[in-house]
Amino acid sequence: MTSQKKSVRKTNKSAKKPRTRGTKTSKTIRSKAAAKKPRIAVLIADDHSVVREGLASLIARKPDMTVVGEASNGREAVDLWKQCRPDVTLLDLRMPELDGVGAIKEIRAGDENARIIVLTTFDGDEDIYRAIQAGAKGYLLKDVPREALMDSIRRVHAGETSVPVHLAAKLAERVSGETLSAREIEVLKLMAQGKSNKEIGSALFISEGTVKSHVKAIFAKMNVISRTEAVANATRRGLIQL
Repeated sequence: MTSQKKSVRKTNKSAKKPRTRGTKTSKTIRSKAAAKKPRIAVLIADDHSVVREGLASLIARKPDMTVVGEASNGREAVDLWKQCRPDVTLLDLRMPELDGVGAIKEIRAGDENARIIVLTTFDGDEDIYRAIQAGAKGYLLKDVPREALMDSIRRVHAGETSVPVHLAAKLAERVSGETLSAREIEVLKLMAQGKSNKEIGSALFISEGTVKSHVKAIFAKMNVISRTEAVANATRRGLIQL
């Protein structure tokens, strides 16, 4: 009887071992799978070196992200994108050689699924509209909290869009409001340079009366009563750049 009991205890003890080994093996597999998960490749484009370096340092600290390139202007951003094919591109809106919107259009001409986030100091409704219309998947201001920026990169990489509520509201207002024609924008730009109606007419090869009609339409659409107010409003919204 004693020998039989000992035999049973040994058998039961040995039966427990496979479950223990199996649990450890599962944990090891999950750990290796997590370690092999590819990091999000990020391209940074900004004409200010301090901003680029700061963003690169911030992203480098994240275990799920890596910086694959840094561009100092829009043209370089497009070239680097073609070389690196990043998962997500952080792009400034105002850059030399080629602005942000122009860079977005060229990048998306090469791949319409390119994921781009505009990171800028400009929050005008026209700026936001042009960037989103060109194909940007995100629009953030440079004072965004760092973790919110990291979250946006992950969301855009996952195929989502990332536009803060207050900027989305401006975009909605721009889409629903009256838009200026291309000619009216040209008149506005010349108004911003301080040119008179006669000088604007000469520059655009139109009559002074036609210029007055354009100015009147601009005032009505923008709900302003003076040239100074029109120029200030247009600059704030991103319709023109001084």
